[in-house]
Amino acid sequence: MRSALAYTPRPGRLQAASAPAAAAYLGSIAVVAFVFSSPIVLAGAAAAVAVAGLAAGARRALAVSLRWGLWLGATLVVVNVLVTDRGETVLVRGYDVPVLGPMDVTLESLAAGGVLAMRIVVVTMAFAVWSACVDPDRVLRLVRPVARRSALTATLVSRMVPVAAGDLARLREAAELRGPGAAPIGHAALVRRLVGGSLDRALDVAATLELRGYALPGRVRAVRRRSRWDRRFVAAGVAIAAIAVGARLAGIGGFDTYPELAIEAGAATLVLSAALPVIAALPFARRRPRGAGLRTREAGAHD
Repeated sequence: MRSALAYTPRPGRLQAASAPAAAAYLGSIAVVAFVFSSPIVLAGAAAAVAVAGLAAGARRALAVSLRWGLWLGATLVVVNVLVTDRGETVLVRGYDVPVLGPMDVTLESLAAGGVLAMRIVVVTMAFAVWSACVDPDRVLRLVRPVARRSALTATLVSRMVPVAAGDLARLREAAELRGPGAAPIGHAALVRRLVGGSLDRALDVAATLELRGYALPGRVRAVRRRSRWDRRFVAAGVAIAAIAVGARLAGIGGFDTYPELAIEAGAATLVLSAALPVIAALPFARRRPRGAGLRTREAGAHD
């Protein structure tokens, strides 16, 4: 069973683009998630990632990352509500929590946790599209001359995360096939087996790299590979980052949680949120063939 986050070679513009172009394109959307706290703008960034993933054929990766991001985001919302009782709009007053004591649930703390959750969802989806569409070997060849060990670490992480997800799916499937009479397997046992298998695989990978002489000193020449789609993705990434930073400096998309909830929902914020998925879709737009308009006009003249 192949993990949805594993890189799968397939024809596509994002797959054919170079690693720097893909990083500029997907990284710019992550920049929006870190620069803004407005739920309206974050919703536009999530739509932009969804457009990029669907156009690149990473539907399964988007679904998995969305499920993981929502689970982690919900956890952060609960934690933020438990540890923060600031805000003037009290929803639940004076409940007792062990160790923490009496606490209030406020609308402002709930909104602050929701913003963190949306930010995590956007970044997780962007990473999932990167993992499924960008060749990690190409990234390793690109970064290896500059930072050999860091490049190896990043490449192994991007490879091992999908492998671990596939191992977990296989362990769950095997546990379900044991029959109704078998004792149920808890989450602790699955985590124990998954961690044990990951450690064994890490030792095998380290031994293989040592045998291949990866740690030996030597000059490595960077391999530069460009695609005809690079300019589109770089231009879209620069446009998204520039518009986001400019809008933030201009005060567009403001959002404050404390002491009272205040959100700026003017026309400029709505236009910014709607522009993000549109710009993200531009690299995948089909270019009109040259002479198509001329042929159409000639056909109309003959009619």
